Amino acid sequence: MRLDDCVSMPRQSLDLRTRLFYGFGSVAFGVKDNGFAFFLLLYYNQVLGLPEAYVGFGIMVALIVDAIIDPLVGYASDHLHSPWGRRHPFMYAAALPVALSYYFLWSPPQFDSQAKLLAYFIIVAVLVRVLISFYEIPSGSLVAELTDHYDERTSILSYRFFFGWWGGLTMSILAYVLFLTPDAEHAVGVLNPLGYRHYGIAAGVLMAVAILSSALGTHSYIPKLRAPPPRHQLGLRGMLGELRQTLANRSFFSLFGAAVFGGMALGLTAALTLYFNTYFWELSSTQMSVLVMLNFLSAAIAFAVAPGLSAQYGKKPVAIATSLIGLFLGPLPIVLRLLDFFPANGSPFLLPTLAVHSTVLITLFIITSIVLASMLADVVEDSEVGTGRRSEGVFFAARAFVDKSVSGIGIFSSTVLLALIGFPKGAQPGSIDPTVVRNLGLAYTPTIVLLYLIGVACLSTYGINRAQHEANLQRLGRAG
Repeated sequence: MRLDDCVSMPRQSLDLRTRLFYGFGSVAFGVKDNGFAFFLLLYYNQVLGLPEAYVGFGIMVALIVDAIIDPLVGYASDHLHSPWGRRHPFMYAAALPVALSYYFLWSPPQFDSQAKLLAYFIIVAVLVRVLISFYEIPSGSLVAELTDHYDERTSILSYRFFFGWWGGLTMSILAYVLFLTPDAEHAVGVLNPLGYRHYGIAAGVLMAVAILSSALGTHSYIPKLRAPPPRHQLGLRGMLGELRQTLANRSFFSLFGAAVFGGMALGLTAALTLYFNTYFWELSSTQMSVLVMLNFLSAAIAFAVAPGLSAQYGKKPVAIATSLIGLFLGPLPIVLRLLDFFPANGSPFLLPTLAVHSTVLITLFIITSIVLASMLADVVEDSEVGTGRRSEGVFFAARAFVDKSVSGIGIFSSTVLLALIGFPKGAQPGSIDPTVVRNLGLAYTPTIVLLYLIGVACLSTYGINRAQHEANLQRLGRAG
């Protein structure tokens, strides 16, 4: 296929309605990601009694399946011929299965052995991840088709990340305030098993509503989106060859490396957040909900400032700067506590200090995520120049795999860390050996710093700026 055979979509600014519906769809991924990152390990380990090594093994199995499925879904989405285009059939089909599988993840039957519980956990976790792929990959790919404008892509993606964060945070708040509450048998709310079942019901419904709303809200754009390439029979070897050629793009490889190591760091942080809040800082469920609620503010700030920063300074410089600042600020409270320079547990200054730190850090992270996603959209045209194919689905499949690795690799790494320091099961806050709690901070801090440094090093090799993107559009005959 020649480059000039590609259907060209004229540059146009998307209306607010489209931006809102497109962004709202990411609520589904936000809910799922928050659940996997913050609750899954604690629920299956501390509540259901599955050893942390078993949970980590189950997550890694699901991750391996993801590694196989995601690029296939992306490839299928790029090549699908249907009256509803390449993306929307996948989006519509995913809504109900995603909701049901997520509910079952939090409502396991009573098993008479840990082996059976582990098998159930692996099967359902795999289902959740695969079904999310059938929505998130085609949906995420739409941004590169809705506009090819360098700055507008960042603006559109700011809506997507805003809703993703607000959706996930809303379910977290509901979990803490309505579902994971203490009762006569469970003095600590996050150890109440019935709350997780109710959380699963509410989360599943919200995910289905978000997916269907986004698909319907962007349905009118189907005639304007890119047409799939002509049908051809490549066979498995030919398909794999196309995938290898597409993913060999240098700038994509830079983003992929940065996302892998940055995602591992974020996933480790997210998986251990409840452990740090419960055992290291000894916060109550109410205090934890305050920290989570402040993330709404972080998402709003990032939504407001990310497009402007990207337009003024460029995407790569902004991504590197926010990453380095976050690298310094992230472990700072833990380091200061280990050095006895931080407010003591129970101090009236502890929660406000943690709140300011969390708000700034999460704002930086969301800005970085928005800009990195926009940088990935620009890789589409850069790759098209070299291969003659538009492969939005393949690129965003790789990104979806990394996004899901945030929770997968993070949970696995956290289980290894917890096992190494001998963290006890069923522990109550304040009853753990202080040495174990201290070791948690000592093991976590250097690991996080190293992962983020490697991620920034990968990001530094990204090669597409505004001028290069405009040059690519000119070569493709779509400059405007």
